[in-house]
Amino acid sequence: MQARIVVAYHSGYGHTAKQAEAVAAGVGKVEDTTVQLVSLAELNDELWQTLADADAIIFGTPTYMGGASAVFRTFVESTSQVWGDNMQWKNKIAAGFTNSGNMAGDKLHTLVDIALFAAQHGMIWVGLAEYGGWNTSKGSSEDINRLGSWLGAMSQSNNDEGPDVTPCASDLCTAEVLGRRVAEVTHVHLRGRAATELEAVVS
Repeated sequence: MQARIVVAYHSGYGHTAKQAEAVAAGVGKVEDTTVQLVSLAELNDELWQTLADADAIIFGTPTYMGGASAVFRTFVESTSQVWGDNMQWKNKIAAGFTNSGNMAGDKLHTLVDIALFAAQHGMIWVGLAEYGGWNTSKGSSEDINRLGSWLGAMSQSNNDEGPDVTPCASDLCTAEVLGRRVAEVTHVHLRGRAATELEAVVS
């Protein structure tokens, strides 16, 4: 059974785009899965159709001033028609990721905002199932989930370095892990739904 997953993101300076590519790479490691990266900078019919056709959508945005970017918020508010039309995204799998210049940067607020947005659409949220890293004397910045996030994937990019340098490898690996998990959960969800539909037909 083929699973269709879309990574839908906005990136202001290229750092979140690099994180999005890592998420997509993780998705691509799961068999029978197609992945498509789409930018939310331009909202057009092709974008809306791509999202409608997806089994799962992984949302990404930089964290600016403690919240999602204005471009991402414009997208969120533009989905009211999708929501109003019988909750078209209901029961799709959802997940999220974000990047900021500071280690904390209030990124959790951004992920909570994305999760609430997905919940309002009736989507099923998938978090990051990895222990937090870099939290012992033997830990290091190279640990997976070094920023200790479970609601979604976080990354940190120095303000004076471009996307050719940062986010660091461990943050990109963390994003990849999230992408792979979403793909795996999506397959489980699709198989379960197909079994339920078959059972209904047989009975």
